[in-house]
Amino acid sequence: MLFNRRTFCQGAITTALAVAALGSSALSLAPAWAQSTVPTEELMKPGALPDMSLGKADAPVTIVEYASATCPHCAHFHETTFPELKKRYIDTGKVHFIFREFPLDPLAAAAFMLARCAGKDDSNRYFAMIDTLFRQQKEWAVQKPIPPLLAIAKQAGFTEATFNECLANQDLLDSIEKVRQRAIDDFKVKSTPTFFVNGTEHDGALTIENMAKLIDEQLKEK
Repeated sequence: MLFNRRTFCQGAITTALAVAALGSSALSLAPAWAQSTVPTEELMKPGALPDMSLGKADAPVTIVEYASATCPHCAHFHETTFPELKKRYIDTGKVHFIFREFPLDPLAAAAFMLARCAGKDDSNRYFAMIDTLFRQQKEWAVQKPIPPLLAIAKQAGFTEATFNECLANQDLLDSIEKVRQRAIDDFKVKSTPTFFVNGTEHDGALTIENMAKLIDEQLKEK
């Protein structure tokens, strides 16, 4: 497993994060090609954590993204492609978008833990936190990440006490790891970002042109 009971800390802040690492992901900004197809019923089975999603659950196209909070190409996708994807397809009822955590390192796991805590009762707060983490990735995904991460968390309503409490939640950490491990074992996810468009895998930071082509092809078949 990537995560265990070892400690990730700076100063008085202690978190239940592991130190083992996967290494860098194989990422590319080039257009992605389909690699495999997962049966929709398998992809959509409930996992260790409730899915965080946007759009109509019965939309004709379902997109599942696996991403790491520290992945620069994931941040690039969410800064450049996602806003237009949301405007054209999610908000118009054509796409049901599901975001799943695939942390590549302990810091990404910490960031996702904070997003889950922020959005425990409101998925909009979860996505707001994810958006902020990607937009400010260069500020907090650094050698000494705790101060900037804490600052971001405070913007989302955390206190230092609730920040520490969230990051010490071993059950939450274990659940995020189960989401990641299931993606590896069952869906053969190897890098981030990885997208499944109606079950068909596409790797890499897709442009809006790439994404639109994939979605429009699926819509024609409906």
